[in-house]
Amino acid sequence: MRLFLFAAVALTVATDCFAQIVESVGSRAMGMGGAYVAVAADSTATWWNPAGLATGPFSDISIGRAVTDLKEDVPARRDRVSWFAATAPAVGFSYYRLRITDIRGFGATGQGSVNREDTRAEVSLQSVSVSELGLTVVQSILPGVHAGATLKYVRGTLRAGTDGAARPIDDLLDSGENLKGGDAESRFDLDAGLMGAFGPVRIGAVMRNIREPKFAGETFTLPRQTRVGAAIDAERAGGPPFIASIDADVKTYATATGDRRVIAVGAEQWLWRKRIGVRGGGRFNRVGARERAATVGVSVGVRNGFYVEGQAVRGGSDAERGWGISTRVTF
Repeated sequence: MRLFLFAAVALTVATDCFAQIVESVGSRAMGMGGAYVAVAADSTATWWNPAGLATGPFSDISIGRAVTDLKEDVPARRDRVSWFAATAPAVGFSYYRLRITDIRGFGATGQGSVNREDTRAEVSLQSVSVSELGLTVVQSILPGVHAGATLKYVRGTLRAGTDGAARPIDDLLDSGENLKGGDAESRFDLDAGLMGAFGPVRIGAVMRNIREPKFAGETFTLPRQTRVGAAIDAERAGGPPFIASIDADVKTYATATGDRRVIAVGAEQWLWRKRIGVRGGGRFNRVGARERAATVGVSVGVRNGFYVEGQAVRGGSDAERGWGISTRVTF
């Protein structure tokens, strides 16, 4: 019976892509609204832009966790992300674990909205677990221009079920996270990036999930994500430690709650001899479901080279709420 139910739900959503959004990792990056492709230089560059490692510190280690909910109504979504990343000159090692849970109404595409007063209605629950183990290498190709790539071993599991639509959305998301079963599958994938640093100007580009790995009989895919960015680092021009940045997705990619093609802007200011960093940003989606989000973040230098960092996000009509916390050691 469980096997039949899983197959029925999987067929309902067989044409959908369940992708982690780009803005999933890194307290600094998410605090700047996700405008980080040209800024990435710490260990989370293994996610944002592998080439950025060439412009960063001698070594950097980051451990963090973030949770984001989009739950104004059905369909709704929750992302949980944990990460560990460590870098040395020209090489990086990373491990990212994502749990992507969504609920939606049944319909022709599996994404119909649900009347919350209809206690007889049911919603489908899906939960995708993705683990990525990556090795990053960087090469300078011209003065100030660097290329990088991350070879990833990706392991994914899809779990599916149903529940009553009358339950609160938080409870439905909890039920989705607690789904059992599913067969883990493994794939190899690749991310690649470019970074140009010319005085105060930084320009970056990244392509994630180049091979678009598919799992569970192609029921879910990690779609290719292409993003470009630019930043101005005032400190490089003799000014204060201030960075302003902008990112834009080059192509649309699909997620469980709709298509995304985002523009993000952000800024970061360091104070008190770089012992405290404050940042903020925002992003909006140009296609699919409306998405507007504002973000804030802070870094506190507990001691030289050791930082505790946090971020928060608040969305608009999609009721996006999120937070993250991490520690980072750099030298």
